[in-house]
Amino acid sequence: MSGGHSIIQARIAEDAVDWRLDRALAAAVPTLSRERLKALIGAGAVTDPAGAPVRDPAVKAVPGAIYEVAVPEPTPAHNEAQDIALDIVFEDKHLLVVNKPAGMVVHPAAGNFDGTLVNALLHHCAGRLSGIGGVARPGIVHRIDKDTSGLLVVAKNDRAHEGLAAQFAKHSIARRYLAVVAGLPKPASGTVDAPLARSPANRKKMAIVAANRGKRAVTHYRTIEPLKGASLVECRLETGRTHQVRVHLASIGHSLLGDPVYGRTRPEHRDVLKRLDFRRQALHAASLGFVHPVSKENLTFESPLPSDIQELLRALTV
Repeated sequence: MSGGHSIIQARIAEDAVDWRLDRALAAAVPTLSRERLKALIGAGAVTDPAGAPVRDPAVKAVPGAIYEVAVPEPTPAHNEAQDIALDIVFEDKHLLVVNKPAGMVVHPAAGNFDGTLVNALLHHCAGRLSGIGGVARPGIVHRIDKDTSGLLVVAKNDRAHEGLAAQFAKHSIARRYLAVVAGLPKPASGTVDAPLARSPANRKKMAIVAANRGKRAVTHYRTIEPLKGASLVECRLETGRTHQVRVHLASIGHSLLGDPVYGRTRPEHRDVLKRLDFRRQALHAASLGFVHPVSKENLTFESPLPSDIQELLRALTV
C-alpha cells in the first residue's frame, strides 16, 4: 500500500492484441469494473511498464506487460447505523447468523447507500463489528445478492472474521440453496464445474470462461420436484463465486425463474410471474453450516422458503 492506496499489478493477457487498455485491465483485474478502471486511468492512477502514468483508456495495451493500478483504500460511504429490523437466527459475542430478506443489499455501494444489512448491523451491534473487511464493509465475511433471500454469517470481532474467512477460503462452509428453474434438468442431478469471471462484454455480469481466465466454480445440483414447465432444484456450493448458481444453472439451459440478468422468461411462466408480482430470481440460501471459529462447535442453520417462493411453487404445482 502506498499513500492510502493499494497497488495492483495487472498482467495483460498475451492474446489481448489491439485491445484498449481499459478493456485489457478489466479482463486482468476482475474485481474492478471497466468503468472504474476508466476513471482510475483518467486520474493518472495507472502506470505503464516503464512507470509512466497512462491517462487515455483507449490507448492500446501491451500484451504480456505488467501495469500498476493504484486503487484508493475504501472509505465509509453513508455507513450510518439505522434501526432496521433483522431476522437473527443465532447470535453470540463472536458472530451472528441473519436471515436476509430479498431486496436488501448487503453493504452500501453506489445507488444503495442506506437500508443495507451493514446499516442495520451497525445499529444492532452498536460498534461491535469486525473491521477486517475494511471500513466500508464491517463484519461482512461473505454476501448474497440483493434479490436472493436467506442465511448469512456476520463476524462481530476480528478473531471470528479471520476464522470464518479461512473456512470460506478452504471451501469448507456448507451452503445449500433452493432454486426454481425453467424446465426439468436431465440428468436430474449432476455437477457444473465451470470457471467464472466478469463478462468481457458486460462488466455487471459474470460469465463462464477458460480456466486460466477465471476462478474455479463448482455447483452440485439435484432436482427435488418437477413443476409446470419448471423444477425446484437444490444446489450445494463447493465454491462461492458471484452469481455462481445463477450462471451455472443458466449454462445448462435451466435459468432461474424471475432472473432479469441470466434468464429469459418462457411464455408459460410470464403470466404466473406477473400475476404474483414476482420480480426477483427465485433463489434462497436455505442452509448454512460451519465450525464456530472460537468454540469450534459444528453449527448448522436452516431457513424455510420465504412466502413469495412458496406462493410461486403453489402456482406451478403439477
